[in-house]
Amino acid sequence: MRDIPSALQVKLDTGVTTLARCWVLTRRDGVVQGFTDHDGDLVIDGVICRAGTGFDASEATSRFDLSVDASEISGALADDSLTEADLAAGRYDAAQIDTFLVDWSDVSLRVLLSRTSLGEVVRQGDAFTAELRGLADALSQETGRLFTARCAADLGDAKCQVDLAAAGLHGTGVVTRIDGVSAITVLGLDGFVDGLFTAGRLAWTSGANTGQSVEIKEHRVVSGDVRLALWQATSEAIAAGDGFSVTAGCDKRFETCRDRFANSLNFRGFPQIPGNDFIVAGVNPVGNNDGGSLNA
Repeated sequence: MRDIPSALQVKLDTGVTTLARCWVLTRRDGVVQGFTDHDGDLVIDGVICRAGTGFDASEATSRFDLSVDASEISGALADDSLTEADLAAGRYDAAQIDTFLVDWSDVSLRVLLSRTSLGEVVRQGDAFTAELRGLADALSQETGRLFTARCAADLGDAKCQVDLAAAGLHGTGVVTRIDGVSAITVLGLDGFVDGLFTAGRLAWTSGANTGQSVEIKEHRVVSGDVRLALWQATSEAIAAGDGFSVTAGCDKRFETCRDRFANSLNFRGFPQIPGNDFIVAGVNPVGNNDGGSLNA
């Protein structure tokens, strides 16, 4: 139940109110920003909620299961608030948003309406619309361990335990040619076998995208040239001379874990689990039908 200050309740009961909405956004990297649909800046717990950003919100309806239906916010992209580059770089992914109803004549009179996370963001020109996901959204997320033939760990994490800082599993280089929006030819990785960095990670160390990272879709050696294809385009244009570091990738197969990383003891999959062919196969009409003789 929401705790509405008595002084604010009195104003709500009279029907004559001085209300505005404020949004306090907390990114996963700790950056906190505030926005309001009022015509002047408001301060909530030391956070300046800036006006003039075009922020507005749709009506939100709550159910007994705590979900929030059809809730979204919209606003303008600006260099001094929300930038398209920051959104594209993923800096606002899953950011926490606290929505307040505030008496702008006395900001101490306020009530927290909802606590949500930022979902899908649609950008159109200099404007954006963002989905707000309620607390119950966590209930729809996949949790727990899955029984699959491939490994459930990420290369280098605490479950995998492969040391990506070890020699032969990481490298540095520079871009020599731009082959497409997310495809580059690079220098500095000539000593690594073809495919080692497929599904690995590339982090930009210089250039317009410094500090950002992206997953590598494919690492190939073609006629002596090392080429990298990235899973997504960078927020800023890549230029020849941009520096980067890369770490090895893994296709999560048991054979790769054993042969490339000598890490079969930490493999987090079930390579012997029967596949669909086993399930739909019929028994062999001849021979020993004790369950071990199935049609291929």
